Amino acid sequence: MNQQPGLPNKVKIVEVGPRDGLQNEKEALSLEVKVELVERLARAGFANVEAAAFVSPKWVPQMATSAEVMARIERLPGVIYSALVPNMQGFELALAGKADEVVVFGAASEAFSQKNINCSIAESIKRFEPVAKAAKDHGLRLRGSISTAFGCPYQGEVPLDAVGDVVARMRDLGCDEIDIADTIGVSTARKTQAVMLRAAQEFPIHQLSGHFHDTYGQALANIYAAMEVGVAIFHSSVAGLGGCPYAKGATGNVATEDVLYLMQGLGIETGVDLDQIVDAGLFISEKLGRKSVSRAGNALAAKRAG
Repeated sequence: MNQQPGLPNKVKIVEVGPRDGLQNEKEALSLEVKVELVERLARAGFANVEAAAFVSPKWVPQMATSAEVMARIERLPGVIYSALVPNMQGFELALAGKADEVVVFGAASEAFSQKNINCSIAESIKRFEPVAKAAKDHGLRLRGSISTAFGCPYQGEVPLDAVGDVVARMRDLGCDEIDIADTIGVSTARKTQAVMLRAAQEFPIHQLSGHFHDTYGQALANIYAAMEVGVAIFHSSVAGLGGCPYAKGATGNVATEDVLYLMQGLGIETGVDLDQIVDAGLFISEKLGRKSVSRAGNALAAKRAG
């Protein structure tokens, strides 16, 4: 039981390795490996696994097999299998793939939005209106993801009110949950709290999630800081999958094993089996032909090996 004052007793961890993690990996993986990864993660106890992205295979070749992954995975009851969708075409594919949740994405940085999707933040959110309506009409969960909420590779600082504005727009789309993402991993603890508290002025804090990249080694500190102000949903990626395309040589998402080790030490319930995640991290790292970047995962694996 968690004995830390001001911290939650339980957190939800959304495993994003099969989508956000793998999409940045250069090594092409077989359909069988992707299916096994999703199944291992669900069996380990995750309530939510980001399993697919229905985006152009020209831009994200690793996600070209998303329809097949969704068709092949064994579904466990109570698990939300999410898919990222950029438009109605993607939504139709996610619907056919029986996704439980669709994820739409925008940026808090105007410069990032223009550079990446060639339109303003307002235009990008408007594009999601038909997707949001369709999701609701079909009884699917809708999640909004806001990138560059803590800093941008093009404009640098991102004003707190810019984050608040996009959170409000996502709220008005009808999102059930909104991710506040540190895309380039530049945030530190106090900034994390300021951004989360500003987002919470527009949307209930228990429906906000922290999505932290570990580029500067601050992700665990940021997660702890976010918990101190009431955030209890976090994203992580098994074995720390996924490089960060905007910071050369940097790691991507915070490693799931590291987050689980932290929560275990704090007595915070996650519902996820750390040993099974260490196994899943070893499995996918071997398939990618490299060592996991999870400190806790590597330490626990070494301890096992004796």
